[in-house]
Amino acid sequence: MKKTITAVIFTLILTMFGGNVFADSHDKAKVRIVHASPDAPAVDITVNGDTVVENAGFKAATDYLMVPAGEHEVAIYAAGTIADGNPVLTATLAVEAGKAYTVVANNTLANLELAVLNDDMMTTAGKTKVRVGHFSPDAPAVDVAVTGGDVLFPNAPFQAVTDYAEVDPGTLDLEVRVAGTEDVVLSLPDTELKADMIYSVLAVGLAGGEPALDVIVLADPSTSTMPSELPKTGTGGLTGLFMNTLPILFIGVGIAFFFYKRKNLFQS
Repeated sequence: MKKTITAVIFTLILTMFGGNVFADSHDKAKVRIVHASPDAPAVDITVNGDTVVENAGFKAATDYLMVPAGEHEVAIYAAGTIADGNPVLTATLAVEAGKAYTVVANNTLANLELAVLNDDMMTTAGKTKVRVGHFSPDAPAVDVAVTGGDVLFPNAPFQAVTDYAEVDPGTLDLEVRVAGTEDVVLSLPDTELKADMIYSVLAVGLAGGEPALDVIVLADPSTSTMPSELPKTGTGGLTGLFMNTLPILFIGVGIAFFFYKRKNLFQS
């Protein structure tokens, strides 16, 4: 009897908790690609020879693609020219399982290159995260500030990506300034930052030409949220988990015991 009930309990535990325990045990990474080269034409992109993006114009961003962990050959072609076998750029992309990346094709066409950003997918509950990337090849280093107010991200040069800042959700009027000055090169009014969201704001285009300086805003829901404060000792973590599921466990044990007794009754 003990062995039977133990086996049933073990099965129930795996059923209830197995999905949570093993949910992150996968072998793929999330990768998205952004076209941020201001003078490059629309492009097709292949990964390991397979076409994953077709006819993506300037400022286009893909959804996340699931990519096996490891190294991959990325090739960028002018749209419609894959068959010619002459990519404008090839690069090796190394990704780790369970992580997320944004790959930015940037700089001018003559100097096209890839920047690989490590994406954070977690926020504190009720908060929002935001970072800024500078991908305007002819713009000087910049500050990103509240309009007429404090600088949030100082002195970001070309191809720099700031750390994430975790802030309260809200709507802000932001501006991009020449670093260390009050000279505004781009206004970003009514910038909405929602709770439990993660934002990457990428400055693209040209400060002194066409296409003009602009931003790409990538907004992603958090895949998991950290608690705003740690649980009190003895009341959170696994204790809380088992307290929430203990009634189900007892029901399962009761069912197992019922069938055991029923089996013995019919065998008598």
